[in-house]
Amino acid sequence: MSLEQIPGQWKAQRILSHALQSGKISHAYLFNGPSGTGRMAMARTFAKALFCTAGGADSCGECLECRKFEHGNQTDLTTIVPDGQSIKIDQIRELQRDFSYRNSGTKRKVYMIEQADKMTMQAGNSLLKFLEEPLSPVVAILITDNGQAVLPTIRSRTQWVPFLPMSPESMLQTLIAEGAPSVLARSVVQLTSGLEGARQFLQQNQFAEIRSLVIQLGKESLTRFTAAMITAGQQLFKTDLVEHTQLLLSLLVIWFKDLIQFQAGRQDNIVFIDQLEWISKHAFDRSFAGWVSCIEHTLEASKRMRANVTPQLAFEQLLVNLQEG
Repeated sequence: MSLEQIPGQWKAQRILSHALQSGKISHAYLFNGPSGTGRMAMARTFAKALFCTAGGADSCGECLECRKFEHGNQTDLTTIVPDGQSIKIDQIRELQRDFSYRNSGTKRKVYMIEQADKMTMQAGNSLLKFLEEPLSPVVAILITDNGQAVLPTIRSRTQWVPFLPMSPESMLQTLIAEGAPSVLARSVVQLTSGLEGARQFLQQNQFAEIRSLVIQLGKESLTRFTAAMITAGQQLFKTDLVEHTQLLLSLLVIWFKDLIQFQAGRQDNIVFIDQLEWISKHAFDRSFAGWVSCIEHTLEASKRMRANVTPQLAFEQLLVNLQEG
């Protein structure tokens, strides 16, 4: 994959291509932008080009270093991910020790830190010292969806590489052109900021099943409370779908937004387009404020689950709140 093959990220492509062409490689880059926009794919593509011995604005794919990278044998590439909820100081110290032991003077080394905003204060300060006294030629690639949460002293020593969210319309056109089912594609583009994330949703075997369950619960929660409770108990909390409850809630928010869209006369914006007939019959069952209240109840249920409230208890309370309006 080349830098240009990652769609919708012309700013990042321009910055990185210019660095490769000019040979003016920064010792540290901060890849900042929403998840799903291709940050990791861009980081790996850039790292591969850094190792490539052919030079130029991209990797050649044929030299020994490129082949080592493609086969996962590039020992001079290190990736750090959070250990639990954070990146700890011991992980940064181990990186420093590893690079100092393998320092060969001229051979380039690259390390990537995923979710760089999750470094502890101690880990951040340790990395800062590493950035201030880099073992040349070492290149750091920090990846985050919240660049402002990274220590200011680290931000000031990195080249900022922005990743832009793609519009749902652009993603939808691309996914349909790739052969994705239209009704599923209309949903996934509302859940992510980039094609990479949208494709990941479509590759989930259970996504279509989750979407169908959202439609059933969306209807029953408004008109058949007992049926909705039974459906949730049997088809969600007694199945593997329970692992995707947060995704289900996100789709349920979109379901209620569709009812608002119909009320407002914006049928072209409806996501659950295959349910247009039902939506048209029920969009005026509640006021605009009533549908907004449904959205708020759903978001609150999601928040409670993230705060470790039992998912089934939070969901059943949501169904009660939706019934009451």
